[in-house]
Amino acid sequence: MSFNAEQFTASAQANLNAAAGLSQTAFAGFERLVELNLAAGKAAVGESFTNAQAFLSAKTPQDVLAVQAALVQPAFEKAVSYGRHLSDIANSTGAEFTKAAESKFAESEQAVKALVENSLKNAPAGSDAAVAVIKTAFEASQTAAETLKKVAKQAADTAESNIKAATAQAEASVKAAMSKAKAKA
Repeated sequence: MSFNAEQFTASAQANLNAAAGLSQTAFAGFERLVELNLAAGKAAVGESFTNAQAFLSAKTPQDVLAVQAALVQPAFEKAVSYGRHLSDIANSTGAEFTKAAESKFAESEQAVKALVENSLKNAPAGSDAAVAVIKTAFEASQTAAETLKKVAKQAADTAESNIKAATAQAEASVKAAMSKAKAKA
């Protein structure tokens, strides 16, 4: 199999299109992040004035403590919500990048496989043993690559699950501590 100018141009065009798609994905993720931060900032400014008014309306130190205690739970919930939105943006953008990378990897794998098969078809007569060895080695490398992809995916899934579990556990611990603090107050 010879690699001609048309194949090179087609490959370059496909790579350019993939890069353009990934750029759009990156900018879409960045856009979502900016929107999230703008919304969070806008809400924080509005809430800060409302909270300041609540503090100014407190007449006694106990009133100030009550206002402060009442603000802790909503602030925590908003922080958790922000973290979840941020995580969602990162995960969805990362998933799109992973999908694109896997697609390009599969294309490359197919191109290499076709090149190897085509080269082996044109092997000189009497090289059957060498061709068989090369085919076996190539198939073994393909199997190893598939195994590595599966292991990497399992590791990523496990890490994501562990992060979610740790976040849920931290939320539960903070909520329990807040409940205890409210009960004592």
